[in-house]
Amino acid sequence: MSYQHMNAENATVNKNVSQSTATKRSVFSNFTEDGWAILIGSVVIVAILALTTLVAGFKFPLPTYQWENTSDLATKVFSGKNIILIVQTGLLFLVLSGVAIRLSGGSIKNYAAGFSLVYLLAIAALIIEGNSTISYYGLEYVVFALVLGLLIGNLTRIPVWLKEAARSEFFIKTGLVIYGASILFNDIIKAGAPGILQSVLVVLAVWFVALWICRKLKVDDEFGVILSSAVAICGVSAAIVASGAIKGDKKKLSYVTTLVLLVAIPMLVIQPWLIKLLNIPEIAGGAWLGGTLDTTASVSAAAELVGPKASKVGVIVKFSQNVLIGIAAFFIALWWTYRKDPSRQGSEKPGLGVVWERFPKFVLGFIAASLIFSFLIPAAVTKEVAGPLKGLRTVWFALAFVSIGLEARFTDLVKTEGGRPALAFIVAQVFNILWTLLWAYLLFGGVLFAVPDIE
Repeated sequence: MSYQHMNAENATVNKNVSQSTATKRSVFSNFTEDGWAILIGSVVIVAILALTTLVAGFKFPLPTYQWENTSDLATKVFSGKNIILIVQTGLLFLVLSGVAIRLSGGSIKNYAAGFSLVYLLAIAALIIEGNSTISYYGLEYVVFALVLGLLIGNLTRIPVWLKEAARSEFFIKTGLVIYGASILFNDIIKAGAPGILQSVLVVLAVWFVALWICRKLKVDDEFGVILSSAVAICGVSAAIVASGAIKGDKKKLSYVTTLVLLVAIPMLVIQPWLIKLLNIPEIAGGAWLGGTLDTTASVSAAAELVGPKASKVGVIVKFSQNVLIGIAAFFIALWWTYRKDPSRQGSEKPGLGVVWERFPKFVLGFIAASLIFSFLIPAAVTKEVAGPLKGLRTVWFALAFVSIGLEARFTDLVKTEGGRPALAFIVAQVFNILWTLLWAYLLFGGVLFAVPDIE
C-alpha cells in the first residue's frame, strides 16, 4: 500500500470519526430542556424507588432545615453532619443538571460557578423558612428565594457566569416531573364531586375572565395567556406550562412569576383572617384557600391557621386543581395554534402536528409520574418514598425561584406596557378570590351538597 494511499485512508477515517462526533454532539444539543427535565426527574424517581425497595431499611439522607432558636440553628442546621449533607446534595444536583447543561452546549465552568451561588441562596431560603415562627405564619421558602434573587438581581449587575446558572424554567420543570409522583388520583377522588366541580368551574371561569381583563387593559394576548393561567390554575407552575404551550417570551414569564409570588404574600395572611372574621365554615374556608393559593405547602400552612379540617380539604382541592395542568397545557396549545390560524391570511390551516410541537413535553413526565404512582406503585411504597421525593423536588423549586428573582427587575413591573399587566393580574386575582369563595361556600358549605365528612 502506498504512503499516499495510507494518508488518504487515514484522512477518510478521521473525517468519519469527526462526523460521528459532530453527529453525537448535534443529537445532544437538540435534546430539549423539556427532555432533560423528564430524564433527570425520572432518574431521581427511579433511584429513590430502587434504593427504597431493594435495600432493606434504606432511608435517603436529606439535610434538616427546621429550627426554633439560635441553639437549634447551631446544633441542628449548622452541625458538621448536616453541612456535609447540604454539600453532598448540592454536588448531586450540580452533576445531574451540569451534564444537561454541558451536553446542551452550555459552559460548564460558568454554570458550576453560578450554580454554587444559586444553590447557596436556595439553601438560605430553606433555612429561613425552617424557623418555627416563620413556618407557623405560612411564609414559604419560595418567597425568601425570590426576595434573595431580586436583591442580587436588582442591586448588582449580574455577571455572565451567574446568568448561565439562572435557569428557572429548567429547574422548575424538573421539579414538576418529580411533583407528579405526589398527585394521586385517590386523593382527588376523596374530594368527590364538590372538589372536582369547584376546580373545573374556577379554572374555566377565571381563565377566560382574566384574559378578558387583559384585553380590556390592552395587554397583549401572549402576556394574557401566561397571566390568566397563573391566576386560574396554580401560579408559577401553570405560567410555565402556558408559556411553553405558546412558546412565550421568557421575560414575560419572569414578569408574571414575580407578580404571582409578590401577590401571594398578603393573601397568605389576609385570607385566613377573613375566614375567621366572616365566620366562614371551616371546610368551606379550606376549599377557598385550596382554590386560590398557588402551592400545596402555602395552602396547608394558611389552612392550619383555620383548622385541621380546613387543611385537609384545602390540600385535596389543590391537588384537584393541579391535576388540570396537563389538560390545560393541551387546550392552551390547541387554542393558541388555531387562534393564530395562518389561514386568515390565506395560508393552510395548522394541523395537530403544530399543536403537538407547541405542547410542553415535560408535562408528559408529570402525568406519567402521577399515573404510575396512582395505579402501579403500592401505597406503602408511595408513602415511604414521599419524603425523599418531596425533599429533592423542593430543592429544584428553590433553585428555580432564586433564578426567577435574578432574572426579574422591579422597574419592569411598572415600565412593562405601562404597568398594565400588573394591574390586570391584580384585578384578575381579586375576581379569582371572590369567585372561588362563592363556589367554595356553595359546594362545601352545605348549600348544594351535604357538607363532606372530613375527619
